[in-house]
Amino acid sequence: MKATVIGGGLAGCEAAYTLAWYGIEAELWEQKPEHYSPAHKYPGLAELVCSNSLKAARLDSASGMLKEEMRRLGSLIVPCAEKTAVAAGGALAVDREAFSDAVTAAIRENPLIRLVEKQADAIPEGPVIVATGPLTSGALAEEIVRLTGRTGLSFFDAAAPIVTDESIDHSIVFAASRYGRGEDDYLNCPMNKEEYEAFYEALVSAESVELHAFEKKDFRVYEGCMPVEVMAKRGPDTIRFGPLKPVGLRDPRTGHRPWAVVQLRKENNAGTLYNLVGFQTNLKWGEQKRVFSMIPGLANAEFVRYGVMHRNTFLDSPRLLDREFRLKSRPSIRFAGQMTGVEGYVESAASGLLAGHHLARELLGLAPLQLPEESMLGALTGHVVNETGDFQPMGANMGILPPLAEPVRDKRLRYLALAERGVSALEKAIKGAGL
Repeated sequence: MKATVIGGGLAGCEAAYTLAWYGIEAELWEQKPEHYSPAHKYPGLAELVCSNSLKAARLDSASGMLKEEMRRLGSLIVPCAEKTAVAAGGALAVDREAFSDAVTAAIRENPLIRLVEKQADAIPEGPVIVATGPLTSGALAEEIVRLTGRTGLSFFDAAAPIVTDESIDHSIVFAASRYGRGEDDYLNCPMNKEEYEAFYEALVSAESVELHAFEKKDFRVYEGCMPVEVMAKRGPDTIRFGPLKPVGLRDPRTGHRPWAVVQLRKENNAGTLYNLVGFQTNLKWGEQKRVFSMIPGLANAEFVRYGVMHRNTFLDSPRLLDREFRLKSRPSIRFAGQMTGVEGYVESAASGLLAGHHLARELLGLAPLQLPEESMLGALTGHVVNETGDFQPMGANMGILPPLAEPVRDKRLRYLALAERGVSALEKAIKGAGL
């Protein structure tokens, strides 16, 4: 019994390793060292490009919770990271080259994995997991477009920040739709003239992320969703007549129309997360925290995702994939990693781990692995496959988990309770699956 995995990043390595754990032969295709993407330099597998940190290690954090769940499902990446860890406070940071070498050795030494160091130009017949990452290009990208349709694959990620509902000051914001239309679908952050001018000055003077050379030449691709700071620099009133327009809204505290309004829209059905409408941005994360916290009602906002604008190939997964990451139109093909709409190294690896389990169990005729929604793996899967109005990548965060039955005021204790509940639920699912 054989399967193919395309891509030797974190997701692909997890997928191939998991297939082998079930006794299934895996052919793992990796384009290096024959071909390098613009962002990659090291010849080893599972290369970390942007950071050596795999985020927080403690259980009462979203990333720590996710890593604990992955460990219980037989992850390759988590133990390799722990073996090559370097001091970084509460984060799991690694020696990049040592980490890559450890993963590469585990793959090469596994008798059921055959590493093919060649660029894949097409998706083969038979069971396959595509885990080629956010810089997928060339013939393979064209093949994916052919399979998914022209609107199925995004080549740029332009996303607005997301904050938790509980961190919004509801004594300042008000729920309303313009001119009273709709069901008060938005939360509105009202600004007077003085507040707007201070916010505007901070916004136009904030520091942006430097784009890579390969992104700069294609910056025109997201002219249609212009960064809010770029729009602001076109004139002091540009955003006040754009995403911050106050028309059709009245602040119930004053009875008057505000000078400007930042609108927040629900990001999930539970209403635990809200995104800043029209706030696609290329500002550095620290600058986003500083400037956007000046918005009335967001002084203490907890950002579960900052805005991003960068080269990122990802699928319209809710429309295209099922809960086991199979392509609905061709179920022999699964996708894994950042392409599915998860964001971050650990999340990408987790997606590959799940894809490997799902495919292996299907090939062996075993019952599917049922992921509880209380687990971080289950919640991330839900984000990837559940229908949303405007699908955007998401990393692990406590806001995507179902709330506790009994509220816990202390944030640290609440997060610990959520993590313990989720890990316990996953452990039951693992035992139920005979793992």
